[in-house]
Amino acid sequence: MTTESITAHFHALSTALSRTEGDVVRIRSWGRHLAEVLDGGGRLLACGNGGSAAEAQHLTAELVGRFHGERRALSAISLHADTSALTAVANDYGLEEMFARGVRAHGRRDDVLIGLSTSGASPNVLAAVKAAQDVGMTTWALTGPAPNPLAGTSDDAVCVDSPSAATVQEVHLVLVHTLCMALDESLSSAGRP
Repeated sequence: MTTESITAHFHALSTALSRTEGDVVRIRSWGRHLAEVLDGGGRLLACGNGGSAAEAQHLTAELVGRFHGERRALSAISLHADTSALTAVANDYGLEEMFARGVRAHGRRDDVLIGLSTSGASPNVLAAVKAAQDVGMTTWALTGPAPNPLAGTSDDAVCVDSPSAATVQEVHLVLVHTLCMALDESLSSAGRP
């Protein structure tokens, strides 16, 4: 990799981040809503494939553990992280049901599902959103460029405007951390650390 290609990647990341700045209000709103859900005994479910699975698991780890300051553990489940359940479901019901079956097992009315997909077209993430909506959950998506099926199907979405899947995933990580920050601030301001 040349210095020029690295510099071009940094420039693409900077451009995508600046285009996403307008979504800060949306992410803060998500953080407030998620704080209410988790503070009320609800849970967050998250799913994605490949790098998006890593981002989903990163998010749930920040909630079960902690982000910046000390606070209680929050209920958050990455639907791909239980490999025995995931592979059993994929084997018995097909790849499209990988996450949807987990949503039906763990999701409850008013819980939140976040689906991550750089393409916004992953069939198993779309099936999870449908299952979540059938249960009465709130559905949010982090995707690549709009329009895409996941953004169109979810209750709300942040679509990262970049042609590079790597750049989309890097911005998704920033959004995951921003969501955690907004959630922690909401819990703290409500006196519920």
